[in-house]
Amino acid sequence: MPSATPLADKIAAVTGGGGGIGGGISRLFAEAGAAVVVNDIDADLANAAVGDITDAGGRAIAVVGDITDSVVVAEFHRAAVEFGDGQVDVLVNNVGDYRPGAGKFIRTTEADWDAQINITFRHVLRCTRAFMPTMVEGGGGTIVNVSTVEAMRAMPRIAVYSAANAAIIAFTRSIALEMADQNIRVNCIAPDMAVTLQTPLDQMLRDRPLEQVSRLIPLCRFGNPDDFAEVALFLASDQSRFMTGQTIPVDGGTMTAQGWYRRADGRGFTNLPDAP
Repeated sequence: MPSATPLADKIAAVTGGGGGIGGGISRLFAEAGAAVVVNDIDADLANAAVGDITDAGGRAIAVVGDITDSVVVAEFHRAAVEFGDGQVDVLVNNVGDYRPGAGKFIRTTEADWDAQINITFRHVLRCTRAFMPTMVEGGGGTIVNVSTVEAMRAMPRIAVYSAANAAIIAFTRSIALEMADQNIRVNCIAPDMAVTLQTPLDQMLRDRPLEQVSRLIPLCRFGNPDDFAEVALFLASDQSRFMTGQTIPVDGGTMTAQGWYRRADGRGFTNLPDAP
């Protein structure tokens, strides 16, 4: 039987760990036994996550700051090492934002590209580079990156976001191979249809009935932070001990559907979503 606390005695560091998917990961990792270092740019969200964890009997600290800033990355790593008495076992690179540079590519600027690459991909490089030597010294660890299904399919109007997330997937594979002999596993989740502060339900519905939109998702519902956190926990724990370099879509089946949708009358599927 799997342990109820598969991260017992582990130190986990989570970027963007205050709200949304990151908040779900921070809280679930703490339930699984980890002491959690929560980074978030929003002090209220970071402190709320830490409060929830400590109120439940867990251990957590907040490191408030913009993870795209190399100084914040260094502080995040320093705080995690101190909190863990030199030990850091799990790093979750969760931060990302589709909004910088959103719109038709032809109208974007190099400043837009830089902003998008910084918030979605460059911090993954910086955090991985900061934490990896600590994991090597400690005899191993796990890294869970958060990408998106938009990295694996066409996505108009957020092309640079899609490309930056594809880079996360490629980096995951390459660094997993590079570090396998150091007992460091690196895997990735690719969410879709997530209800978060960044993508609230009303924004996705756009005044359409929930039933109409949810039938376009094979599992017929949107994803909550816990849905994604559970898969991240699997990848961070020994339950996935023989896995590395993998990306798992956590998407309610949208990648599998590849453009097929349930008919409004419930009779089979259509590849024309407005058809009955």
